[in-house]
Amino acid sequence: MIEAVIKVGGSLSRGDRLPALCQQLGNSGRRYRLLVVPGGGPFADAVRAQDRRFGLGDAAAHWMAILGMDQYGWQLADLVPDSEPVWDLSTARAVAAAGRLPVLLPFALLHAADPLPHSWEVTSDSIAAWVAATVGAPLLILLKDVDGLFDGSPVQGRTTFRRRTSVSLEQLAQCEGVDGYLAHLLERSGLKLWVLNGERPERLAELLVQGFTLGTHWGPGVA
Repeated sequence: MIEAVIKVGGSLSRGDRLPALCQQLGNSGRRYRLLVVPGGGPFADAVRAQDRRFGLGDAAAHWMAILGMDQYGWQLADLVPDSEPVWDLSTARAVAAAGRLPVLLPFALLHAADPLPHSWEVTSDSIAAWVAATVGAPLLILLKDVDGLFDGSPVQGRTTFRRRTSVSLEQLAQCEGVDGYLAHLLERSGLKLWVLNGERPERLAELLVQGFTLGTHWGPGVA
């Protein structure tokens, strides 16, 4: 059984902490049965730029962006020790059971199943949630370049931001830090969700060991 699906956000490729995160992912993959789903990062950004320039159809932009996830997946599989790129969930289970870390290249799987709307509202956040539900993992971890999800409130004419330690499903649907379709998928999934800062790899390790760390979480029953 896959214990957690971990989405590695594409924004993490822009900083200098990606190698440290990849090292931690490799270490964790030896202890736990995990599955990595790549974000889109600069590869999906290139698709967005082409979409803005040429007005691509929804299907073309959707599949081009998912091919961008495959590219980032190859990069992660090259950087994470003891990892292996995989194209389907049965292989992912076998690789994880052998003590290695599978990195999903999702295009083939998603193109065959075509389970999600063709829209920029659907990003790798929702794709990772669909993968986690499909593979039967109880936990979804989204690694981004911030310390979780934040809400903003006006104080003396300025907007201040406060990190949420937990969110309700309604609040998650309104958060700008995740895509707009994610809450819809989680509502019927039974998954638990954590949003962590991937630039602090020790928090991923702490969550896997202790079940809690600095970040934002959601799960059934969170008010």
